[in-house]
Amino acid sequence: MIQGLNTHNAPKAIGPYSQAMICDDLLFCSGQTPIDPETMELVGNDIVPQTRRALTNLEIVLKSAQLDLSHVVKTTVFLQNMADFDRMNKTYEQMFGDHMPARSTVEVSRLPMDALVEIECIARMPDRTAI
Repeated sequence: MIQGLNTHNAPKAIGPYSQAMICDDLLFCSGQTPIDPETMELVGNDIVPQTRRALTNLEIVLKSAQLDLSHVVKTTVFLQNMADFDRMNKTYEQMFGDHMPARSTVEVSRLPMDALVEIECIARMPDRTAI
């Protein structure tokens, strides 16, 4: 069974997609940019606050499925500039702590709303009956 997941607590999708999709015991989160869910505007103009906000937005989507960052098994980080990698990485490490999911990081030419970072993830849902 495949089920869409959207929460009003995270930024609204700015296109025809769901914030996340559930398939069996996996949650596939769409890429989150550093958009403030209340204002729908980018947060900050530096990679550190933007990375923190993108991950916070992922946390909000995960929370709507009774999950948190510790359930994440894979992330993909899209950076507008690979020169931001070290600072993004430090912020990412602070938010994930000792939990280190598999990850890919790629540089892209442009992101929605000219964000500096977008992060998507796949999480495992150990107790599917909770939703």
